Amino acid sequence: MTLDVLIVGGGIIGLSIAIELKLLGASPTIISRDFKSAATLASAGMLAPDAEQISDPAMQQLCWQSRSLYREWTCKLENLTGLNTGYWSCGVLAPVYNLENNLPPSCDLNSHNRYWLDGEVIHKCQSGLGKDIIGGWWYPEDGQVDSRALGKTLLSAVQSLGIEVKEGIGAEAILEEQCRVVGVQTKTGLLQANHYVIATGAWANELFPLPVKPKKGQMLQVRVTENISSLPLNRILFMGNTYIVPRKDGRIIIGASSEDVGFTPHNTPVEIQELLALGISIYPQLQDYPLEDFWSGFRPVTPDELPILGSSYCDNLTFATGHYRNGILLAPITSRLIADLICKQKSDPLLDNFHYSRFQTLSPKISSVLTSTKNSNPLLSIVNNTHQTSITDTPLVIAGKVFSSRLMTGTGKYRCIEEMQKCVNKSGCQIVTVAVRRVQNNVPGHESLAEALDWEKIWMLPNTAGCKTAEEAIRVAFLGREMAKLLGQEDNNFVKLEVIPDSKYLLPDPFGTLEAAEKLVKEGFAVLPYINADPMLAKRLEEVGCATVMPLASPIGSGQGLQTAINLQIIIENAKIPVVVDAGIGSPSEAAQVMEMGSDALLVNSAIALSDNPPAMAYAMNLATVAGRMAYSAGRMPMRSYASASSPLTGTID
Repeated sequence: MTLDVLIVGGGIIGLSIAIELKLLGASPTIISRDFKSAATLASAGMLAPDAEQISDPAMQQLCWQSRSLYREWTCKLENLTGLNTGYWSCGVLAPVYNLENNLPPSCDLNSHNRYWLDGEVIHKCQSGLGKDIIGGWWYPEDGQVDSRALGKTLLSAVQSLGIEVKEGIGAEAILEEQCRVVGVQTKTGLLQANHYVIATGAWANELFPLPVKPKKGQMLQVRVTENISSLPLNRILFMGNTYIVPRKDGRIIIGASSEDVGFTPHNTPVEIQELLALGISIYPQLQDYPLEDFWSGFRPVTPDELPILGSSYCDNLTFATGHYRNGILLAPITSRLIADLICKQKSDPLLDNFHYSRFQTLSPKISSVLTSTKNSNPLLSIVNNTHQTSITDTPLVIAGKVFSSRLMTGTGKYRCIEEMQKCVNKSGCQIVTVAVRRVQNNVPGHESLAEALDWEKIWMLPNTAGCKTAEEAIRVAFLGREMAKLLGQEDNNFVKLEVIPDSKYLLPDPFGTLEAAEKLVKEGFAVLPYINADPMLAKRLEEVGCATVMPLASPIGSGQGLQTAINLQIIIENAKIPVVVDAGIGSPSEAAQVMEMGSDALLVNSAIALSDNPPAMAYAMNLATVAGRMAYSAGRMPMRSYASASSPLTGTID
């Protein structure tokens, strides 16, 4: 029998993904070697991205998004099962002994997610703290969940949904043929499915050459002996790698060691003693509570301590592993992203930051992926990772809004709405232009545009296409702003301004464009005007307050490529606002060339939509944009009128 989706791994990540897949209409099956050995049960259940001061921007966003989902997610599980997950938005208190190394400039004493408490306040806020504590940070948005209660709830939810769990069955090998998984070998036989998910945590490297290894953590538990109706400790205490996590039933968890000892089991006296000593120094009352339990577990850690999420080199295999210290925290967002990827073929741009290929060079297997049309973007992940670590660059900022992708795409000229969806996905873009008048008139391909794209992830750029006068364009711009609001983008005041009276060559009217731009800027619009490659007009539009200028490379939809290079270079060199080259780009090589010149971004539509394989072309434009930007940032070698040997002649053997 061929299963629908086979999830290898029965910890919190595997169980969460299975539930989300089931709710989206899939039929998942889980195989689990030993649920009791999963990191889920060993965790303290902290939900504390702020207190842990996660510095990687993508990881920070992933953690924040997941924490914001937690209340809704746990309510959903509790409604399914009638069990309590122990979710508690209790906040985290991070005590400080020494101001010198822990107190930032005074202007940062209170930020949107943390507050400084001086010595007097912190001891009033939490009695019983060590006398040497002279202040601390308060993180009100952080919290916790009872990991063991959550594990039981997840298992119960899986059972209530009719999801089959094959407990005690571990995967021994993954069988592959031509970049497809054809089965998972277990002791009980071969299991086959249409799609496979690897959620094996610290054991992932046993099945694939992924850089995931176990990081052992030891923990212990004491219990409050007083009347627990009034808990002596009602918020998490966190200092360095030591945390004290109170439960509402009187248990107090103290953790955790961090040991590179492989899968060495059991607790050790030295680590338990050190944890107790550190815990007591922070909260001395712990020494009076009876020691109730101690245990250890194995966190799955990668070299950069970030998870491995998303597609793989096999088109029916997805990775969800390497969560390190944040498996509990990231369960809601991981399950949502992976389920959307499998069931809806929707790849959130965040996933690119956690693709497995960031640890690999271009092997034949990865190279083969580049020719496919699946939702992964391994080369882009490699490029982005290199970009982040080797080349200094700034994000694309338009009217105060930050974008990581420098490629914009459109929604017109596609053969069908499904093709457009695939192309937007493969392009990796975050800004999509929408012709307001086409949506109004239900032009074919635009009837269900509101439902076709995820407007929580894609920023709409309303377009005044079809407007011949400044008056028309202004009127349509207001309609576009209302359309964006209807789709949930309340703060979207962007408009791509087009004033085109010429029906043959579709060249924009410079006078009408300038007139409309001035009026729209005064009305609070972020105006992105489409113009001829006219340096003087570009400067004038910048002076009236436009958010960008969008000069053409050649006539719109012509595919003639870069015909205005000299003027574009002048515009780029003199502009103090982003320059987005729009119109005429016909191939990825031309896209890369424009980016190498220093253009801030590209808008490409016809070259993608009118190609023989639009999704593949969208993917190619994505890579070209990144490559061109990287080349510009790196700086090309100087051109010479003479040859220069690659291998110097000095030091050669005579």
